[in-house]
Amino acid sequence: MHLSIVSRILGVLLMLFSMLAYLPSILVSLIYDDGELDSFYISLFITFVTGLVLFLMALKAKRDLRTRDGFLIVTLFWSVLGTFGCLPLYFAPSPDLSFSDAVFESISGLSTTGATVIVSLDELPRSILFYRQQLQWLGGMGIIALAVAVLPMLGIGGMQLYRAESPGPVKNDNLVPRLTETAKALWYIYLSLTAVCTLSYWMAGMSFFDAICHAFSTVAIGGFSTHDASLAYFDSAAINVIATVFMAIAGINFALHFTAWRQRSLRQYLQDPEVKFYAVILALVSAVTIGVLYATRTYDLSGAILHGLFQSVSIATTTGFTTADFSAWPSILPYLLIYASIIGACAGSTGGGMKVIRILLILKQGLREIQRLIHPNAIIQIKLGKTLVPSRVIEAVWGFFAVYVMVYLALLLALLATGLDVVTAFSAVGASLNNLGPGLEGVAANYSELSVMAKWILCVAMLLGRLEIFTLLVLFLPMFWRR
Repeated sequence: MHLSIVSRILGVLLMLFSMLAYLPSILVSLIYDDGELDSFYISLFITFVTGLVLFLMALKAKRDLRTRDGFLIVTLFWSVLGTFGCLPLYFAPSPDLSFSDAVFESISGLSTTGATVIVSLDELPRSILFYRQQLQWLGGMGIIALAVAVLPMLGIGGMQLYRAESPGPVKNDNLVPRLTETAKALWYIYLSLTAVCTLSYWMAGMSFFDAICHAFSTVAIGGFSTHDASLAYFDSAAINVIATVFMAIAGINFALHFTAWRQRSLRQYLQDPEVKFYAVILALVSAVTIGVLYATRTYDLSGAILHGLFQSVSIATTTGFTTADFSAWPSILPYLLIYASIIGACAGSTGGGMKVIRILLILKQGLREIQRLIHPNAIIQIKLGKTLVPSRVIEAVWGFFAVYVMVYLALLLALLATGLDVVTAFSAVGASLNNLGPGLEGVAANYSELSVMAKWILCVAMLLGRLEIFTLLVLFLPMFWRR
């Protein structure tokens, strides 16, 4: 373990974050003269100086970055960043948050969970609203992905960080020969989608400020809004349709977006097994939701289609935007949508959940075991499209699933111990671990009424979800720290 390298990289990333997160918010505060400049200036100073000190402490470190270093850096970065990211929210006179609430809000933003402890969003200063949205945008693609484009210039290789950030079965790891170019390519696509989404919202009737803010959280699959009513505030079918389209796009592997853009062809999407399964899941969940809403006369046909489709895509992709209180919908719908969020979006996207490709491989493995009951001696291979899936990948997927279930149950018991009811605790863990945001019962609107202990437990859950569990849990194994 090279702690000097860890200190140096963490310092660089903190300084980078202080520039990317605070300077735009300072500009917004100046434009709207909302009186929040001091909060951001103090936060910028503290974060940048801390990063500078960490960097200077290991200025002469030139050792190669190892895989174990990468896991430690990524975990430290997100936990440390969650703490430093809370500073503007903590120092700001409005919304007047406690330290625990400020950390919860910061981690929720960076992990693109979208769970909030703030009420009366419509009354907050514009710079604070912008800052919350920008936290999600930076966290959505992963500030690590941006950092790998900078670290090589400092003589530090970044591949270990990239692998630690995305430990799951992400396809197309080598989009272009050099990792720096890969990071740049992904960020160009991310920026382009954000710009197009902003323009679309603006043309549909949002103010330019709201358009930018909601584009940030849409493309990041975050779910934060500048209004308490979320997108229901705008009461616009056009805005709902735009959000649905961009949420679905952001839920697809960004490596696939890059490949399709580079080859100028949609064939990549049509041939990709994960995307096809992703589309089937969205279609089935939407169809059931629309059918139940119409059959129970909750809405007329047009209302059932509009709200059912929007809410299904929003929850299934783990975005968390709302146009209606889905927790109050009839029959199985609230639980169906929560279960859909457990599946989540595609690997390599900005979405959360277990990831579609893992569920697809689990289903294929289950089907293979059924076939083996009929033909015990048959050699049955699992394929994704025409590609044979190695047994090691199947084992890893099952290992992730087992650990996911155990972590979910452990977090659920921990929340129940704080006095929450079963439905609130179950949905709060699911919404946090899957980076969804809204839950059921006591966390349907916001998380402000939870105890301090419950909020810290959910902070851990959000980080576990953002790092896909293994990246964080590996630090607790004794063998990780052995030489």
